[in-house]
Order: sequence, then C-alpha cells, then structure tokens
Amino acid sequence: MVPLERLAEITQRFEFIEAQMAEGGGDIAKLGREYAELRPVVEEIRAYQATLDDIEGAKALLDDPEMKELASEELAQLEDELPRMEEALQLALLPRDEADARPAIVEIRPGTGGEEAALFAGDLLRMYQRYAEARGWSFDIIELNQTELGGIKEVVANVRGENVFARLKYESGVHRVQRVPETESGGRIHTSAATVAVLPEAEDVDIHIDANDIRIDTMRSSGAGGQHVNTTDSAVRITHIPSGIVVTSSEKSQHRNREIAMQVLKTRLYDMERQRAHDERSADRAAQVGSGDRSERIRTYNFPQGRMSDHRINLTLYKLDQIMQGDLDETIDALTADAQAKLLAEMNG
Repeated sequence: MVPLERLAEITQRFEFIEAQMAEGGGDIAKLGREYAELRPVVEEIRAYQATLDDIEGAKALLDDPEMKELASEELAQLEDELPRMEEALQLALLPRDEADARPAIVEIRPGTGGEEAALFAGDLLRMYQRYAEARGWSFDIIELNQTELGGIKEVVANVRGENVFARLKYESGVHRVQRVPETESGGRIHTSAATVAVLPEAEDVDIHIDANDIRIDTMRSSGAGGQHVNTTDSAVRITHIPSGIVVTSSEKSQHRNREIAMQVLKTRLYDMERQRAHDERSADRAAQVGSGDRSERIRTYNFPQGRMSDHRINLTLYKLDQIMQGDLDETIDALTADAQAKLLAEMNG
C-alpha cells in the first residue's frame, strides 16, 4: 500500500511549482526540471486516487437495491485494476538517479583479441552513433585513435539529448564478439572483446579541480591516415596528478581542446565519486549481479548465429543485424525494467 500522506506531499509540491512558474517567480530552469520530473508521478497519483474514490463510490451504492448489481460489477473491475495501478505508482515513485537526465561521455576500447577486437570496437561505435541518431541525440567524437585497418584503439564521444545517461548507462561493461574475422582465411570463429564505459557528464557544481592538481601539456595533433595533422601544437593533454587520470583532446583549436579535456576530466572524477558512493551503499549486499562494474562481461554478439545475449538478464535476441544498426531499445527497455523490479523488491523488502 502506498502511503497517502506522501502522495499528498508530492501533489502539493507539484501544485506549488506550477503556481510559481505561472507567476514567473524563482529559477525558471530549475523549476522547469522539477516540474518535468514530477508531472508523470502526479498523473499516476491522480489516476490512483480517482480509482480509490470510484471504489468508495461503488461500495456506497451496494446498499441501494436498484444499483446493487451494477455497483457490484463496477467494484469487481476497479478492485481488479487497483494492484496494476499501485505497481505503476510505485514505479513512478522509485528514487531517480539524479544523473539520468544528463549528457554522457562514452568511451570504447578494444580488449582481448588484437586487431579483431579493435574492429569490433569500431562496430560498437557505429552501433551507438546510429542509436543516438534514431533518438535525435547529438554524438560528437572527442578523441579517436584508429588502427591501420580501420579498427579503434580508443574512442571518446560526448552524447547529448533527452535522458541520455538513463538510456546508455547499462552499456558499461565488457562486450564479447564471436565471429569469423575478415583476416581469418580458415573460416574459424574467433572470440574477442571490447570495453564500454558510459559516464554521466559532470556539471560545474559537481567537481572542483584545484589548478595545482593538474598538469597541462600541448603537443602536435596526429591521427590515423594523416587526419588532424597540424603544424601547430594544438592538441592538449591534461594530467590530474592526485588520481593519475590523463585526458587528451585533438581538435584544431587549442582553446577548445582545453575546454573539452577539462570537461572529460571532470566527468571521470565525478564518475569515480559516484562509483565510490555506489560501492559504499552496496557493501552490505551479498549479490552484486549487474552492478555496472566495467570489468563485468555483460553481452555476447554471436555473428554466425545472428544472436545477441545479455547475460545480466538472460535476454537472447535473434536480430543481431538490426542491433548492430542501432536497434537497441528492446534490450535497454528490458534492462531498465529489470533494474526497476530490483529497486521495487528492495523498497518492499
């Protein structure tokens, strides 16, 4: 049963924000974000309360001989509907990850498997680019190091749009591929892997970096096949001395490179802080299944069988071609539903 006092508090807060926005008072951007977060919750609350009111109304009519049969039928329907509405309301009330609405930094690196792993890292990059395009997000590559055969040694991208981190956060981990490499003449299936890290972009208020804690070096840009080769030392490398994190950016403008590299550094430090807080919260839990640990093997892409398997939720889909073209919604929806079910179990446990 959902506590009615809590529902009343949420509705009052929503109505207060609505009034503030109508008057044009307060921080409109901040109020707008809170309004957008609360609106779907309040819609569920109002639908739930309307059902409770209808149940009370139907019960009151049971004493009326003329209305008894009709009221009894309506009551049975409403009481059948109530558990589904309670579950929808509980889902709406689940604590939100405050980073869900943020842009994300996506980093992809090849793991075991040599050149084939680097080629697979490139396939993953294109998969996420297509997914972002389908959702109307921007996908800007910050740093790209390629191999001579067109594989990827490392790529860092900035993804912006609606609920980017909420949709992409379950992609963090080791992605394994099973296929016959183009370089393999004997037709044998090889297994290789690439690692994906998805980090919520830090805001200025999240992380303060002491100027004494960083070293900034400039260097000549270089890229595969002569890309971005400049005669000036425009590329920037920032080293965060306390953590040992090193970030580079190789755009044409040195000023822009400093901005990009500082943003990526803040994001990585913010992610370290989130991971530390997550680990502290999780220390007393026996099971860490699907914890988002980036060393965890999360998914296998089997090309000969046209199969993708997500090991965290035992999901297998035989539509690998579509998935590699960016058709990720079915997988991400299933992962989101699984995470919500676990949160619900914790709340009700």
